[in-house]
Amino acid sequence: MIEEGRRRGSRKPRRGDLPIATIAELAGVSPPTVSKVLNGRRGVGEQTRQRVEALLRDHGYRRRPASSVTPCIEVVFHQMLSSIAMPILRGVQEVAGPRDHTVGFTDVQHSLRAGQPWVESLLLRQPAAVITVFSLVTAEDGARFAVAGIPLVAVDPIGNLFPVPAVGSSNWSGALSATRHLLDLGHRRIGVLIGPVRDLSARARRDGFRAALDYAGVPFDERLERSGVFTFEEGRRLGAELLGRPEPPTAVVCGNDLQALGVYAAAREADLRIPDDLSVVGFDDVDEAAWLAPPLTTVRQPFGEIGATAARLALTLADGQPLTQDRYELGTSLVVRGSTAPPRSR
Repeated sequence: MIEEGRRRGSRKPRRGDLPIATIAELAGVSPPTVSKVLNGRRGVGEQTRQRVEALLRDHGYRRRPASSVTPCIEVVFHQMLSSIAMPILRGVQEVAGPRDHTVGFTDVQHSLRAGQPWVESLLLRQPAAVITVFSLVTAEDGARFAVAGIPLVAVDPIGNLFPVPAVGSSNWSGALSATRHLLDLGHRRIGVLIGPVRDLSARARRDGFRAALDYAGVPFDERLERSGVFTFEEGRRLGAELLGRPEPPTAVVCGNDLQALGVYAAAREADLRIPDDLSVVGFDDVDEAAWLAPPLTTVRQPFGEIGATAARLALTLADGQPLTQDRYELGTSLVVRGSTAPPRSR
């Protein structure tokens, strides 16, 4: 194939005559190694670098001088919430900064809403690695980054993106501790709001909630479960449904803090006081949770540590090193504030 390309000497080769994955196969190396050579990054042996550079030249690629390149880790969000995005970005920066990498971010909300692809622009920018913090990333997306030699790490994806590594928190144990807290206070009629059922984290939280009831010998009442997206509006709507039942719950475990904010609004509209008439527990511990009246009891996700872990994995892959596992779960902790109290007799 190389000789055939040389015989076509009358035509100037164009950048991209062969994809990076094919260049890697011809050179006997991985696509990330080709990407490092192409972008002038370190971590490649001299003989390997020369072999790859020769193939790149044959097929119209031009290696950027190392001195002109500032490697960047790009973090991709969708409808980014600053209380979550900022600690994740700080965590990425803590790891990337000492490695002389910059950190950029992209919010693909408008692109997706307009039906436009989001992967292409990232591939054109050729970052050192990409971290996605939105659930719509697919295994096909991961394959496109792999072909381009750009390491991809996903934070809390909907499903299994193997071989793309994923980082998240212990959703099951977080929901278990939240529900146990309410059970210890004496609640037995506990409602639950969960996220979309296709979402792995939402299913894990629902399972943790049910496990806590099962351990306590409290029957699960399906009439007190609602599923919806992780938004304030959905929390308000689903909370109103639960509170409008003939026998409403005395407490509600929410899929995230935005849903919990919605339940606060539904409780006000139903003339119920928190926590006197209704206890509420959220999940995430966004900044707004501590500002509510009363402050929200919630499960804290370690977003800064999640960002730092994702960055370490991304840089390991960018260096051409293998990972020891494809799923990394970090611990959660229950933050007890003023939104929970023992149930009043009704």
